[in-house]
Amino acid sequence: MIPPLRVLCAALAAALAAGCTLAPGYERPALPVPSAWDTPNSETTSEGAAASELPWRDYFTDTRLRTIIELALTNNRDLRIAALNIERARAMYRIQRADILPSVDLAGGQNAQRVPESLSQTGQPYVSRQFSTTANASWELDFFGRIRSLNDQAIETYLATEEARRSSQISLVAEISNAWLTLAADRELLELARRTFDTQQKSVELIRKSFAAGAASALDLAQARTAMERARADSARYTAQLARARNALALLAGTSVPENLQAGTLAGALSSVTDLPAGVPSEVLVKRPDVLYAEHMLRAANANIGAARAAFFPRIALTAGAGTASGTLDGLFDSGTRLWTFAPQISLPIFHAGALRANLDRSEIERNIQIAQYEKTIQTAFREVADALADRATLAEQIDARSELVNAANESYRLSEARYRSGLDSHLVLLDAQRSQYAAEQELIATRLAEASNRVVLYKVLGGGWK
Repeated sequence: MIPPLRVLCAALAAALAAGCTLAPGYERPALPVPSAWDTPNSETTSEGAAASELPWRDYFTDTRLRTIIELALTNNRDLRIAALNIERARAMYRIQRADILPSVDLAGGQNAQRVPESLSQTGQPYVSRQFSTTANASWELDFFGRIRSLNDQAIETYLATEEARRSSQISLVAEISNAWLTLAADRELLELARRTFDTQQKSVELIRKSFAAGAASALDLAQARTAMERARADSARYTAQLARARNALALLAGTSVPENLQAGTLAGALSSVTDLPAGVPSEVLVKRPDVLYAEHMLRAANANIGAARAAFFPRIALTAGAGTASGTLDGLFDSGTRLWTFAPQISLPIFHAGALRANLDRSEIERNIQIAQYEKTIQTAFREVADALADRATLAEQIDARSELVNAANESYRLSEARYRSGLDSHLVLLDAQRSQYAAEQELIATRLAEASNRVVLYKVLGGGWK
């Protein structure tokens, strides 16, 4: 008789040699987007490092910002959760992978039984004892790839969580950078409002003196006070806005951010960086972690179809054991006490009221859902890049126009003030020039923030920030 362990090893070698699954062949869906970016007046750079290959430490050159990003990567709770999800998926994959190989257990025990007088051959009750120790091995022969398909699904899910973590890091790096820039812009807006308030407060004092001397009207004084109070209200609003920006930065960083790491002015907040090539959609989009995540989930759903198909076929399991048994503990390992068992089992599904077919239909529908999700992710990524490129195409011109508008507003205010002091214009004309100057400077700060944020967003949507 062939020993059961040899049979088990032979079956193991045969099943490993088979190594096939019933999962359908995987084909990446075609990109449901145009083959080029359609942006106005943009000349996308074709040379230079791709964003996905450019580490964020090389892209962001300000040491303060890099220090805050490092704090966030260490302390941010969302990123920590993403990392723990990877560990959980890795553990699930290891659990599923273990089903491919036989499981071996060692068991030892005692079986004691009291035999009553009525069943005893001697007419006297007695206690029967049996001691045993066995090594048991069990294994399912995966001839139709059910376990391998589940293993493929588990590893694709694990790889998807890794891409999800990368996507979370990209978003975190971009959010930290934008929060840091917003903090700098809010500080500039607050300083502008305070300067404007100081200037208009002095103007109110001068007009009040002129009014007392009869050289200015009550309307002039009321108009000057209106402008002053508007600037004071803006100062209070920007003070609160600056505090909220600090709180947002601290939340993203996962810890308090020292004052010396915060940007002083927006103009020096983000140094010039390497110009990013836009590339072509087919090369850029498939490298984004969120797109890779969607593709891994699609592969997992595809592998699950193989497991659902394999459920229609027989399942063959082998169980074998070898050990010793004795009526006394000290004789457990004596000669003549060896025992072994070998129990092959086959299970063939006959009637399940359509459950197996429904499970296969569900798996195929989930695969189709993942295809649609993958295509949607591609389309969303394409739009994000196209929007960022569209903004980049006009932001330089906007900043130039806003700067010229500030210069013109300053000149207009200077001339209006000279004409007012000469008595050629009313105070209303001067007040209107002040409002125009103030608004132009606010708009310039907002446009500079938009330009700096666009560089961050473009780096993010092109897949940069995970290295």
